Amino acid sequence: MTLTFSNTPGVHAPAPSYHHVALVTGPGRRLVMSGQIGVKPDGSTPEDGGAQIEQAFANVMAHLAGNGMGPQDIVKMTVFLTDPALIPVLREKRGAAMQGASPASTLLVVAALAAPQWKVEVECEAFKAG
Repeated sequence: MTLTFSNTPGVHAPAPSYHHVALVTGPGRRLVMSGQIGVKPDGSTPEDGGAQIEQAFANVMAHLAGNGMGPQDIVKMTVFLTDPALIPVLREKRGAAMQGASPASTLLVVAALAAPQWKVEVECEAFKAG
């Protein structure tokens, strides 16, 4: 088995203390993804919660694609929201991004994320046999 840490091109750079993804290869591939926030590749954060949710899922999909996976390979997703009023928007944006995939999921409404402007964070684990 091999463990590789990486950051996907086209997604904002993480803080120097971590990587966006860890990929375990052996029989199959297991991808563990750091929480993805609504930050664009240029480092900017939209003010709108819906735009942040859409960007967070775009980041998730970029990491999956960059590792030869898609939404159907996600086995567990955890979403953190700072505003329960965003739940309907989350469901809409998540549905569009997931293309019919419905992994095990947890939704938490939290008081805050690491930066006050962030409204959503999405963590995922994915697996692909082979």
